[in-house]
Amino acid sequence: MNIFVGSLPFALGEADLKESFEAYGTVDSVKIIMDKFTGRSKGFGFVEMPDDEEGQAAINALNGATVMGRAIVVNKSEPKPEGDRRSGGGDRGGYGGGGGNRGGGGYGGGDRGGYGGGGNRGGY
Repeated sequence: MNIFVGSLPFALGEADLKESFEAYGTVDSVKIIMDKFTGRSKGFGFVEMPDDEEGQAAINALNGATVMGRAIVVNKSEPKPEGDRRSGGGDRGGYGGGGGNRGGGGYGGGDRGGYGGGGNRGGY
C-alpha cells in the first residue's frame, strides 16, 4: 500500500518517518519529496507498506498525530489518473515560443509581445 504523508515538519528525516510507520508493520520504502532547487523538504512524502492491513492500521493511528509540533495528514495514496499531467507553456509560447500569424520568437513570444515578441504589439 502506498501512503501519502503530508504536513510534515521540514526538519523530519526519512529515517524518523520510517520509524514512526514501523510501529505498525513492515515498511518497504520511505520518500520525502525535496525541492530540487533548495534541497529542502516540501513537507510531504510517501511510505510504501507491503501489507494493506498494516498500512491501514498506520493510517488510522497516525492521521492527525502530532509530530514535532505539527499535526500530520496520512491517507492512502491514489494513483494519478492518466492525462492529468501539467503541461508547461500551453499555447502561449514561453521562452522563444512562436505565436500564430503575429510573428513570435524572443522571450515570452506567442501573441503577447514581450521581449522581442514580434507581432503587431511590439515588445522592447
